[in-house]
Amino acid sequence: MKKSILALTISSSLVVATASLAQPASSEKHAIYATELRQSIFKLLGSNMGPLGAMAKGKIPLDAKVVEKNAVRINQLSLMIADYTRTDTSKFDVKTEALAKIWQEPEHFNKDINKLTIASSALIAAAKSNNESEIKKAIGGVGKTCGGCHDDFKEE
Repeated sequence: MKKSILALTISSSLVVATASLAQPASSEKHAIYATELRQSIFKLLGSNMGPLGAMAKGKIPLDAKVVEKNAVRINQLSLMIADYTRTDTSKFDVKTEALAKIWQEPEHFNKDINKLTIASSALIAAAKSNNESEIKKAIGGVGKTCGGCHDDFKEE
């Protein structure tokens, strides 16, 4: 199990590292479109994280199959974040909660993306174990990575 997480981590690190060179938006229209795409990724992340948080808090019954499905989705989406944040929209007045730090501190941002990829890989493994304690701990790990990125890169 640890070997598969390590392999995923290494491959995802390479994907993030090669996909994260930011380019400034060429026009306001381009910035708006790039912002909409970026926000779509984060809305999908939130829609998959919501039920996991509810399960971890005991608000809904824990279902390992749903956890695994959502963890796989979160993992896949984490691999897309670098691509959909590549367009630097900070020079345009677009409706966003993203801070310009995303493009000013790309190494930090990429490390946070990697943390999400690793945490979601660990959640996939925990879901397969069907161990409620491990699953809840791994959900907390994913939530922590989300919160850390929000703290640093999202206007609240």
